[in-house]
Amino acid sequence: MLQAMFDPAQLAPGRIRPLSRKEYDRMVELGMFQMERIELLRGMLVTMSPIGWLHTRVTSWFTEELIRALDRSYEVRPQGSFAAGEWSEPEPDVAVARKDYSLRDLPSELLLLVEVADSSLQYDRTVKLGVYAEANVPEYWIVDVNTATVEVFTQPVGDRYAQVHVFRDGDVLRPTRLPGVAIQVAEIPR
Repeated sequence: MLQAMFDPAQLAPGRIRPLSRKEYDRMVELGMFQMERIELLRGMLVTMSPIGWLHTRVTSWFTEELIRALDRSYEVRPQGSFAAGEWSEPEPDVAVARKDYSLRDLPSELLLLVEVADSSLQYDRTVKLGVYAEANVPEYWIVDVNTATVEVFTQPVGDRYAQVHVFRDGDVLRPTRLPGVAIQVAEIPR
């Protein structure tokens, strides 16, 4: 029987050993996490939230919209890993990168990240936001399927973003680094 997890704050300083992205990638390569939905954030393995039907539909919709709007010099990556530094390898719902990295490597510079949130909203606004800002992702969108809004974060500074705007029905999303892309908030599946 699995015993309850302890509170890491109860350990003496220095007792938790973080896992590097390089170590994590090697473990993935060896097949250690094949049946688990996890990601590496700040050196810790974190279980990802289950994906419901609306989350899947919205993620697919954004992926399709971005692919249609962009030319072949960009790559739209649904639910793929992102090399966000030495200690983090998150798996955002949708990411857009330039096709200028080695095919064997993960992109380390993204132009846009999209997280679709229902039960993960607080997590996406805190932990994920901090990791993405620290990785200098210029634009991060949180699509809140519960309120049909999109929170747009731009201008990363440390572990935060200097600008935050909320878009609703009637508004148009125009990514700052993806000229010509215009996505109507009212068209997002519900």
